[in-house]
Amino acid sequence: MATTADFRNGMVLRLDGELWQIVHFQHVKPGKGGAFVRTKLKKVTTGQVVDRTFRAGEKVEDVRLERRPMQYLYSSDHHAYFMDLETYEQHPVSEDLLTEQQPYLKENIVCDVLVHSEGILGVELPKFIEAEVVDTEPGVRGDTATGGTKPARLETGAVVQVPLFVDRGEVIRVDTRTNEYLERVS
Repeated sequence: MATTADFRNGMVLRLDGELWQIVHFQHVKPGKGGAFVRTKLKKVTTGQVVDRTFRAGEKVEDVRLERRPMQYLYSSDHHAYFMDLETYEQHPVSEDLLTEQQPYLKENIVCDVLVHSEGILGVELPKFIEAEVVDTEPGVRGDTATGGTKPARLETGAVVQVPLFVDRGEVIRVDTRTNEYLERVS
């Protein structure tokens, strides 16, 4: 058991039988009344985000999740298969858990997999990936007075807005958290 004084970003709690991760928290001491803690919680299994307030000193059940580096191998029959880099065991993960990550999954990419005694709860992509542009319109010089962008489809299936100078066949770096183009790699 933990109290609200133990809260930190990334901590996982069990509330009403569900696992929630603390995204943000703030201790509040109003001039009148008791202190409380305002939190933003994200459900580990679905990604749903809610705001919740706790009284200062309230006890909650904290849960330890293990993050294991695993390599994405392939997808088949509504499951993505990951290989544990320490034991070389293959673990199937339901594609329902990978709705946000699916556009960036690329063979041999190493992800952090959240493991609990109940099994695999989620997959965290690396912050940045490098992928080849497989489809985009050619950029025309003089189209804009300032830098413009155009959509580009990557080899993973994700669509990212890129500058006009990026062409097919080039490898770019993308921020997987914001879906933004960062730079051209080659």
